[in-house]
Amino acid sequence: MLIGVLNGPNLNLLGEREQDQYGTATLADINRTLDDLAGELGAELIKIQSNHEGELVEWIQSNTASVHGWLVNGGGYSHTSVALRDALIASRRPLVEVHMSNIFAREEFRRTSLLSDISVGVITGFRETSYEFGLRGLVGHLRDT
Repeated sequence: MLIGVLNGPNLNLLGEREQDQYGTATLADINRTLDDLAGELGAELIKIQSNHEGELVEWIQSNTASVHGWLVNGGGYSHTSVALRDALIASRRPLVEVHMSNIFAREEFRRTSLLSDISVGVITGFRETSYEFGLRGLVGHLRDT
């Protein structure tokens, strides 16, 4: 089972930025933990982080045929990117949306996600553990369907 892990803009700054919201784990730390967990769950991961919307869309399109599902932290694009949403819909693969901070306890504009209604689940507010919950949920969903 192959899972695509997509990280949007500014997530390359994890561990440095707004530690009160996101904690001290870096994206490299999160990726190591996810790789270990994926191994335990019998899954493999391919990953991208980009600050460029078009690059994320092209990555989804080029990997759709090989992945079984998506684990997505779209960062700011979760709230703004119709293009990212459309690429994920077109892939016809299930996705779980994750956010490290509780988007519902933040600014009003962050409380709306363009990905939530096309996701099989949304995990928000558990810092780096959001990814682990999301991966477990996605793998469970894929095994059940």
